[in-house]
Formats: sequence, structure tokens, C-alpha cells
Amino acid sequence: MQPTAPDAASAAVDKAAVPAPAGTADRGPRARSTTAYLRYGAGKAGGAAVSLLAVLVTGFFLFRLIPGDPVKTMTGGRPISAEQLAAYRREFGLDLPVWRQFTDYCGKALTGDLGTSYQFRTPVIDKIGEALPNTLLLTGTAFVLYTALGMFLGTRAAWRHGKLGDRLNTGLALTLYSVPSFWLGLLVIIVFGVGLGPVPGLFPTGGMESGGKEGFAYVLDVAHHLVLPVLTLVAVEYGQTLLVTRSALLDEMGSDYLTTARAKGLRDDLVRRRHAVPNALLPTVTLVFVNLGRTVAGVILVETVFSWPGLGGLFYQALSVPDLPLVQGLFLFFASAVIVMNTLADLIYPLLDPRVGR
Repeated sequence: MQPTAPDAASAAVDKAAVPAPAGTADRGPRARSTTAYLRYGAGKAGGAAVSLLAVLVTGFFLFRLIPGDPVKTMTGGRPISAEQLAAYRREFGLDLPVWRQFTDYCGKALTGDLGTSYQFRTPVIDKIGEALPNTLLLTGTAFVLYTALGMFLGTRAAWRHGKLGDRLNTGLALTLYSVPSFWLGLLVIIVFGVGLGPVPGLFPTGGMESGGKEGFAYVLDVAHHLVLPVLTLVAVEYGQTLLVTRSALLDEMGSDYLTTARAKGLRDDLVRRRHAVPNALLPTVTLVFVNLGRTVAGVILVETVFSWPGLGGLFYQALSVPDLPLVQGLFLFFASAVIVMNTLADLIYPLLDPRVGR
């Protein structure tokens, strides 16, 4: 006998009420989202690992193209015998075939051993550890200032685009961003360090401290030496953040959700801060993390111009020898900082915009 329509409907309801066997139920949108994010993160981490391997290979062969004999440079041009020259080469492994030097270098680098500096006769990782705090003090201070200044002025310029303030901000940012940092540093030294005409020099022109000071006086002395290099970095770098923030915000200006927010009676300032700016953050986040990686790497030209004892100055000093282990170690450290920060930016993207990584 065929079941009636009501009986068939009841049977269907009863069947639907029976729980599905374990493992067959849908995991839900949150679980799917987590799985997609983990897959996305694994892909980005794999790409970062490949980039680091490429940096390792490039750093080894690139700096061996620099002309000069490290051993002869270390002896200061003094005449030495062939036996002494051979002993130095054996000490630093320069007598080995290039392929053997490369495999030894890669094996040690993967364990954190970046070799021993030719000129300082100390482990490269120790020299990096000594100079890193000085670089972070300089470039970290500048990073906070030019990021905050660039984002603030960029949002203001975009929200009032086409007006006099926007044109002045954009023109000044483009001009300063196009200026070579070393040239601007020299100009800053002339104007504020040496003095120009009746205006005397106000700030030290080089170094990190005057020496002989302790406690709070030492802190003030270091801050006094920080002014000119930080001013140079902020002047050069804030323009990039301003221009990227302004461009990203201009792309959001004509969106329907901003019109809806204004129609609801929200103040213009709230529309900008709560709706427009958060949705325009992705390009700025990328730039901030790239700049953060460069903060760890230091700024070679600015540190050299101001004789700042950081990683940038150490890199320039190592290139002049050439001190191959120190140059390779610093190059790997710089590149690793940028790659890691780029990867972190990629991992933060889906948290700011769920559409990324799907």
C-alpha cells in the first residue's frame, strides 16, 4: 500500500530529525573559514621560505663579485710572505673551492652561524647584536613619527582633495620623497649642524653620544644626537605613506556605503574615521610592514652620513674591506627582516578583509 501524502511528509520530517553519522555533517562556515585561512597562511609561509633560500644563494655569490682581496686588505697593505698569506686563507676558508665554501656557508647559516668577521675577528651574529639596538633606536623613532604623520596628512589630503591644503601636502610629499636621503642629510647638517650665516649650529653632526655623561644627562645627549638623522628620515619617508594613504582613501570616496552613512546623519568626521579609513587600510598596512622591515635593516646612507653606529654603518664598513662573512650576514639579516614583515602583512590581510585568501 502506498503511503498517503501526510504520512510521507511525516516520514520525511522524522528522517530529517535523525542526526547524521559522525563525520558527515557540514563543518560550518567558521570551520571552513579557518581551514581556508590555514591553507592561505601555509602558502605564504612556503613562499617566504623560498624567498629566504633565494636570498641565501644570491648573497653568497653576489658579494664575491666585489673587487679586492680581503686578506690583503686586512693586512693594511703591509708586505707579507706567501706562507702567511696562505695561512690567512686557510684560517678563513678562502683556499677551498667555491662550491665547498657555498655548502659550508649554507649549512652554518641554517643553524644560525653566520661566520666570523675578517676585520673584527668576532662572530658576525655578535656584531649584529651590538649594532642592532642603535639602529632600532634611530629608525624606530623615525618610523613611528613618519608613519603617524603620513597617515594623518594622507587622510586629511584625500578627504579635502583638490583644495589648497591637499595640493600643498601632495607637492611637498612628492618633492621630499624624490630627494636622495644622503643629499638631504648633508643639507640638514649644513643648516642645523654647522650653521648657515648668522644662524649657529644647533645639533651635533655625527655620532650617537658626546661621551663622559651618565644617567639622565646621557639620555638627553643621545636624544640631542638623534634629532638630525631622525629629521632626515622623517622628511624623506613620510611622503610615501601620505601618498599611499591618500590614493587608497580616494578609491573609497565614491562608495555607496559612505553615501548611506552620510544619509543616516553621521558627522563627516565619523564617516571618515569609522567607515572610509578602515576600508582603505590594506595598501597602507603593506607599506607599514615593509617600512617596519626596513627599520630593522637600518638605513645605510643616513647612518653613514651621520656616523651613526648601527647596522647600516656597519654594512658600509664591511663593504669597504670587503668583509665577506659580515656583508653576507648583514645582507641575509636585512632581507629576512623584510620578508618576515611582508609575510606578516599577508597574514593580517584576511583579518582586515575576509575576502582576501578565499
